[in-house]
Amino acid sequence: MIRVAVWGAGMMGQGLLGYILDRPGQIELVGVIDADPARQGSTVGDLLGRRCDLPVTGDAAAVLAREPEVVCICTRSNLDEVADQVEAAVRAGANVLCTAETLAYPWASDPDWAERFEDLAVEYDVSILGTGINPGFMLDALIVAWSSVCLKIDRIEAQRINDLSPFGPTVMQSQGVGTTVEEFERGVAEGTIVGHIGFPESIGLIADAIGWEIDEVVETREPIITTVPRETPHVKVAPGDVCGCRHIGRGYSNGELKIELVHPQQIHPHLEGVETGDYITIIGDPEIHMSTSPEVPGGKGTFASTGNYIQLIVDAPSGILTVTDLPVPRFWAPTD
Repeated sequence: MIRVAVWGAGMMGQGLLGYILDRPGQIELVGVIDADPARQGSTVGDLLGRRCDLPVTGDAAAVLAREPEVVCICTRSNLDEVADQVEAAVRAGANVLCTAETLAYPWASDPDWAERFEDLAVEYDVSILGTGINPGFMLDALIVAWSSVCLKIDRIEAQRINDLSPFGPTVMQSQGVGTTVEEFERGVAEGTIVGHIGFPESIGLIADAIGWEIDEVVETREPIITTVPRETPHVKVAPGDVCGCRHIGRGYSNGELKIELVHPQQIHPHLEGVETGDYITIIGDPEIHMSTSPEVPGGKGTFASTGNYIQLIVDAPSGILTVTDLPVPRFWAPTD
């Protein structure tokens, strides 16, 4: 039985909590932490609509005092936003699984942070791993896996085309959905419209795994403009306005393009005949063309990936790890 705490009870956290409750014979849920006063005091059962009397609390210290072996952090995207949570879990002697995109390969955005937390994890003999569908699997670990059947690789190209419609207002704002083209361009310049978070991490992880030296990462963000009305419970988009963001990350070595990752995200892409999907092309010997359509759902893929790493992280080496440092994860069957 693995003792697990979950930090963050939003959409991702709730999905992971459902995963954990489906495996009562293997995982013991010892606590749930959330900063939102509206969730504090509710039970996990209240949130999920199923039986579980464990309360959600804002008292992280009290949950960590229950000595979880693994803390799953499903809160924010950037290192500075999760640093205090990661540190608290590590100092409590817990291994950390975290869905923060920049933790997938933290050396890309903050090598000093990575060095500090590597030392801290080694000191407390625990592991820290960034997980998720992207970064984590689709545009990094899966690419690395495909590279294993190649004799020669010249360039890697990959796309993840997905539907933003299920997501809430925070994601809509970060993607610029509902803005005019002028507002979108201003938001990109000011940093309020960020598109996808994680391209430098995915590019760094791939390059590190296959032995490439990437000396420059260039990102571009372009508005996807609708010609038809589109609407979700959180946003309405008129024709001529922005329904999503086409974000591209390119990694160069000595001026040569080696890795290109493309991630167009929009609401209701089917309204203009766009099919979602995940696509990987490796140009080399042999040439690889992988495709799957529709897309692997981002939410389900992320909390499934996080849950399926629980049994691997408890026996992992100490320090900050990437998904290429651990055995290949696999489906962990629910129990009665």
